[in-house]
Amino acid sequence: MSHKIQTLSGYIHEYQKSILQPEEFWSRIAESFHWQKRWDKVLEWDFEGPDVKWFLNGKLNITENILERHLFIMGDKPAIIWEPNDPKEKNIILTYRELYEKVCEFSNAMKAQGIKKGDRVIIYMPMVPEAAIAMLACARVGAVHSVVFAGFSASSLADRINDCEAKMVLTSDGNFRGAKTIDVKGVVDEALEKTRSVEKVIVLQRTKSEVSMKDGRDIWWHDAIKGQPKENKAEVMDAEDMLFILYTSGSTGKPKGVVHTIGGYMIYSYYTFVNVFQYSQGDVYWCTADVGWITGHSYIVYGPLLAGATTLMFEGVPTHPHPGRFWEIVDKYKVNQFYTAPTAIRALQAHGLEPVEPYSLDSLKVIGSVGEPINEEAWHWYHDHIGKGKCPLVDTWWQTETGGIMISALAGITPNKPAHASFPLPGIDPVIVDAEGNELVGNNVEGNLCIKSPWPGILRTTYGDHERCRQTYFSTYKGMYFTGDGAKRDHDGYLRILGRVDDVINVSGHRMGTAEVENAINEHPKVVESAVVGYPHEVKGQGIYAYVICDMEGRTEQNLINEIRETVTKIIGPIAKPDKIQIVPGLPKTRSGKIMRRILRKVASGDANNLGDTSTLLNPEVVEEIIKGAVK
Repeated sequence: MSHKIQTLSGYIHEYQKSILQPEEFWSRIAESFHWQKRWDKVLEWDFEGPDVKWFLNGKLNITENILERHLFIMGDKPAIIWEPNDPKEKNIILTYRELYEKVCEFSNAMKAQGIKKGDRVIIYMPMVPEAAIAMLACARVGAVHSVVFAGFSASSLADRINDCEAKMVLTSDGNFRGAKTIDVKGVVDEALEKTRSVEKVIVLQRTKSEVSMKDGRDIWWHDAIKGQPKENKAEVMDAEDMLFILYTSGSTGKPKGVVHTIGGYMIYSYYTFVNVFQYSQGDVYWCTADVGWITGHSYIVYGPLLAGATTLMFEGVPTHPHPGRFWEIVDKYKVNQFYTAPTAIRALQAHGLEPVEPYSLDSLKVIGSVGEPINEEAWHWYHDHIGKGKCPLVDTWWQTETGGIMISALAGITPNKPAHASFPLPGIDPVIVDAEGNELVGNNVEGNLCIKSPWPGILRTTYGDHERCRQTYFSTYKGMYFTGDGAKRDHDGYLRILGRVDDVINVSGHRMGTAEVENAINEHPKVVESAVVGYPHEVKGQGIYAYVICDMEGRTEQNLINEIRETVTKIIGPIAKPDKIQIVPGLPKTRSGKIMRRILRKVASGDANNLGDTSTLLNPEVVEEIIKGAVK
């Protein structure tokens, strides 16, 4: 089955059809999948609710469309290639048949431990094949998985377990990351002291480190699967049943559980994967993300496997044991499509061309970028030195909430333009609006990016709090999904994403709510108040700059700064640690008590000459002091 667009005129034709007749368009793609009962109606929607349903009353199991559907024709084809952190360790290649057996075996193990349809299961694991097997086993038995990136702290993990009332945690003893061995089970044990819903913990042996196992609760993965049959009947699910919850930072402190459902997400992740990357049978595709993020869900696990692709999973980091590791792996497996984040590109670019030179990279057909807008310098370095000037570069824009890529070039079909996401995918109807919500038509316009109508991969709700979903995405502009990003349409109609317009910072492609980081900083007993903003960072895209008012008694400034960093690491994880911390006498506030972040952003980015109007400030004198003490 091919739904692959082959030409630019083909894209224009498909796009027009998808906007004018969305139900016929998506129905045609859905028909190539295996449904146990066909849907009664393709779409019902209302953005006021919001209430969106695709493929109403359709019955299916997404794993039958990954496993059984491919067994007969490509049972012996590699489904997952796993490259370990240490290049000396043996890699693992799982065929579709082996993946089927392992998913069935683990599904049976989970059922034996009491997991049933509708239960929530937390996956807190390193990048090993078992992480993908765990996701698919949950989907097969009808449990809802929630993968938590294994770099989050015990406190962040506990928040997520409590929010979705998870019944089981799937984890490992530890994980290898570069030269470090990280204690994963210890983090889980600490998190479970603050939770009540978890009944069972299944632990994969990865690092063979010493861990404590709690009787009656903890069980080793190898013991759980012992004697379990390698066949299993997939649970019949409704198209609108939950497939997974994925937590994302919001502009308020509490993480939001974004909910994706089975039918629409299946169709959308498959369709976008095949078209953006122009995947052909036999290609080897590699996305360097972690399954703890949406990119890993849609473009390591679900999208590629639904397309019968060979998907590569890498456990390690780009610079271990040397900064040419990515390129070594590309050559080793003859990778055809390579998808990574601008942060990784900028970090590798800093090492110069020497680490790239030993590798031919001539298997590459497509290179891609994800997580944040890619700057032009990094775009050119990536295009010229990794793609050798011959590979189309797909600069993809999308979000956890969208389920799949929304705006991107189609590899080799859309003419590339550096640092521009380019055009919407079929089914996506983007608009740029001004602050009042008026649509800005034509080219050469800049404003806030909204989407006018639903696509199959759109989030359905935020778990346990539908009003929060409405407030966050559907209340800013009536009748539209607001992305939270600014965008510009240039003179050729190409879209360029300008980054967040709300209080969310994009650090290395990971969204971080400023309120969440502030809440963590404020937990330090000596902190009176804090304000966090993003500033341009040459590797991460955005860095975190914290302005902190402290009680300095008995502390030196440097001690306090170190302690604040440790506090944030403990509460959220190392990913949220502020890059710069400035101890300040006060924060610029309006007379109504609102912190004027615009001023703090300017100071953080080294642009203090043009602060705009400060006459509404209650304490304008504090601004001079902040500028004087700014951290370079």
